[in-house]
Amino acid sequence: MTKAGQIIRIDPPAGIAGGEVVIECDGFDTSDPSRCAVWFGDQRAPLVALGPKRVLAVVPELKQVGAVEVKLQSDEAQSAPVSFTAGRMLAEDLHPVANPAFDPDDGSLFVTRSGSRGEQLPVSLFRIDRDGEVKEFSGDITNPTGIAFDGEGQMFVTSRADGTVYRVTPFKEAVPFAKNLGIATGIAIDRSGTMFVGDRTGTIYRVSRIGEEKSWAELEPSVSAYHLAFGPDNALYVTGPSVTSSDSIYRIEPSGEVHVFYKGLGRPQGLAFDEHGNLYVAASLRGRRGIVSFPPDGAKAELFLAGNNLVGLAFGPDGNLIVASIDSVHTVPIGLKGTLL
Repeated sequence: MTKAGQIIRIDPPAGIAGGEVVIECDGFDTSDPSRCAVWFGDQRAPLVALGPKRVLAVVPELKQVGAVEVKLQSDEAQSAPVSFTAGRMLAEDLHPVANPAFDPDDGSLFVTRSGSRGEQLPVSLFRIDRDGEVKEFSGDITNPTGIAFDGEGQMFVTSRADGTVYRVTPFKEAVPFAKNLGIATGIAIDRSGTMFVGDRTGTIYRVSRIGEEKSWAELEPSVSAYHLAFGPDNALYVTGPSVTSSDSIYRIEPSGEVHVFYKGLGRPQGLAFDEHGNLYVAASLRGRRGIVSFPPDGAKAELFLAGNNLVGLAFGPDGNLIVASIDSVHTVPIGLKGTLL
């Protein structure tokens, strides 16, 4: 074994720039820290902690997307490489506060520049084409928050400024669809076309296909937003960061009965399901930040992807995972698709 030893495992095995990963290793000679390094491809990673069996490193900015070789270096010796899945930035200078959303008709991605409460921005919705080109789309909605498409491909956007859900037409017009929804944040649409909207002060509203709203379920208030997603079991899953350090994911039955699916996350935000029914949430788990994954029964939680300040995610039609932070959007090729409701 070389002075660099060997990498046993990278946890998590995927990440975006700025995310922290744990590298479990064996025989890494760290007696002279100044001569030790971790390489992601040809980029040297900033180190947070260094030891012969455990290294905490920050994923550097990478030009490459997908499989990247990670190596340990001690003096001139290098370890055998281990593969790591790296994401790349699609767009920056944005302000998502919830999940981005894919247009089911053409696969383009919609994301917000939401702004501070009541701030009217000239452009608040952006469209990212499948080739990665970012285009200004609309500025008609103040503080756009949640985005969802129904089964007919119609786009709906919540505004936390005026408590309204807007229907966005193909001509980019924002038409009020449902009103009086409090501080409207999360949005999800079930198989029947019924809409559910989260008012972060404590109410989940059920909205009919003609825009009539009705209080459906009550939860603890959130300090920022409710985030909603339907699971393959037709239950509604909800997160909402609070002032505690151990927040819950809620599972709401079609009847409106509320259960705790999992408790123990820090600031859980956007959530989405993959094609196998596994749940993914932008959150902190035991102090480590990124995307946390859960099996369908919620029996355990694992950090799936490393990243900082994440607020949302979306599974793309090509097997890529879109990850949204407070100011940018990244794509990570993980080879999974989302649940089709």
